[in-house]
Amino acid sequence: MPIPHTEWVTSRRDFLQKAGLGFGGIALSSMMSGDSRAAAPDIDPLSPLSPRPPHFAPKAKRCIFLFMEGGPSHIDLFDPKPELTKHAGKPLPASFGKVFTPMGVGGNNLFASKRKFAQQGESGTWVSDWYPHIAKIADDITLVRSCHADGVNHVGSVCQMNTGSILAGRPSLGAWVTYGLGTENQDLPAFVVMNDAAEPIGGPRNWGNAWLPATFQGTPFRNSGPPILHLAPPGSVTDRQQRAKLDLIADFDRMHADSRSDDTRLAARIAAYELAYRMQSHAPEAVDLSHETPETKTLYGMDDDRCKDFGAMCLRSRRLLERGVRFVQLYCGSGSQWDAHRDLEGNHTKLCARSDQPVAGLITDLKRRGLLEDTLVIWGGEFGRTPMTEGTDGRDHNPYGFSMFFAGGGTKPGLTYGATDEFGLNAVEDKVHVHDIHATILHLMGMDHLRLTYLRDGRDERLTVNSGKVVKSILA
Repeated sequence: MPIPHTEWVTSRRDFLQKAGLGFGGIALSSMMSGDSRAAAPDIDPLSPLSPRPPHFAPKAKRCIFLFMEGGPSHIDLFDPKPELTKHAGKPLPASFGKVFTPMGVGGNNLFASKRKFAQQGESGTWVSDWYPHIAKIADDITLVRSCHADGVNHVGSVCQMNTGSILAGRPSLGAWVTYGLGTENQDLPAFVVMNDAAEPIGGPRNWGNAWLPATFQGTPFRNSGPPILHLAPPGSVTDRQQRAKLDLIADFDRMHADSRSDDTRLAARIAAYELAYRMQSHAPEAVDLSHETPETKTLYGMDDDRCKDFGAMCLRSRRLLERGVRFVQLYCGSGSQWDAHRDLEGNHTKLCARSDQPVAGLITDLKRRGLLEDTLVIWGGEFGRTPMTEGTDGRDHNPYGFSMFFAGGGTKPGLTYGATDEFGLNAVEDKVHVHDIHATILHLMGMDHLRLTYLRDGRDERLTVNSGKVVKSILA
């Protein structure tokens, strides 16, 4: 007997009951929708970067993401595996099943780490001899050894670590933070990006705004010369002339906007012109290292040719954070240089030397200046490396289990959280997905990742794509 697609009403009471439930569902949907949209920041179009209140008291007021692009090897840096050494040269046990890697090394033999590990500090955090300076600040970091992601190639994985999705077209983490909180300074960008080499895989979309208002995207700073190209006016243009020109442009824009009150783009354009004018004097000063002491420059490794460039980037970042820049992202090895498919030893020796002292110097400097307590420092790449060899001396991409570390900003110093399996292939204990990482970063900065929304095409969009959870165990 066919089942009817409708349910018959048997009485007037039955009718009222069913109708009432339906109306209640409509009301509940409306209330929930209204609540989520009400959580979206109230942004003044004439001052879109003005500071906004967080959802709750933040632990971190500012954030710096030290992005090791290309995939540093966790099992050679922070996650020692004696079983990997014991079974080196043997196939991965069949119990692991078929392992997909982009270069097809799932069936290759296990490859032992050549590094020497030691437990560091009172916390006993394991750090390899590739990172001797990080080892000295082991008690200041929170090491997460159970990260996992969804992408197996750089283009999707870098995109996910930056935007929450392996597919292009979503706003970056820094753009979401700036959208939610604005900035504490009005003379510099809220969100600054610096690269140490080639452009990162995916380019500007990694710090882009996507469908958020354009004012929230990251601003790339150069490492030498003027921090922003074409910022300064020609020498023949006086400050008075420049001010008069901007005032005239603003008057024209306001006249045009009078009959278009629902178009916020003109207001954003006026604000952008004003910010650019103020940056002409403030941006060069913010990245000028000439007044820093020799001791400070040495702390960041600027007297060592191996790391002087990245050290200067880290020192400039500290100066930007001091001046109220909300979010700074530095790429070390930009252009996927950590991607050691061959010559793991040579590749990582160079890049560890480039990053070790500057990162440790930054954390040390922030701490002694009283800034680390409310500055969140993040170290990590888009994935780790496989315990199986690629060729004779390399490792393939491994999104299934890898390490990241945090410092300051309300994280628990000296903690090691989570674990990978005996060979370091899969995260198996207290697994932390990229969405969880993002949810935790927003939480530390005073924002609920489920309430930080942007209404797009009738849908409340979120950084964590309606997923993720705060990793409360790593919070101080």
